[in-house]
Amino acid sequence: MLEVARGEFFRNLGRTFLEWEEQDVIFPVVECRLHYKAPARYDDILAIETWLTSMERVRLSFAYRILKEQTLILEGETFHVATGLDEKPKRLPDELCSLLKPYLHAPS
Repeated sequence: MLEVARGEFFRNLGRTFLEWEEQDVIFPVVECRLHYKAPARYDDILAIETWLTSMERVRLSFAYRILKEQTLILEGETFHVATGLDEKPKRLPDELCSLLKPYLHAPS
C-alpha cells in the first residue's frame, strides 16, 4: 500500500515513476519501518497520508499514516536512494528537487 501511495504522490507532482524510469532514475527502498497501531480488515476503506520527510543528494524519505475513518491503523517510513537503471547511486534530478521541495516536512 505504501508503494501505491508513493506512486500517487509522484503522479500528483506531474511525473509518474515510469516517466522517471524512462529518464534513467529509479528510487529503490533501502529501509522500511512500520508501526502497527490498530487492525484493518479486508474490504475496509483506508486513507493513506504520504509526505516527504527528507531530501538529500541521492536520498529521499517518506512518512505515512494509514487511517480507517478516524482510527490510526499504521505509521510508517520508507527510505530510498536514487539510482540509475544500472542500480548505481545518482544525484536527484534538479527538476525533481524543485517539484518535491514544497512537500518537504520534518518528522513530527
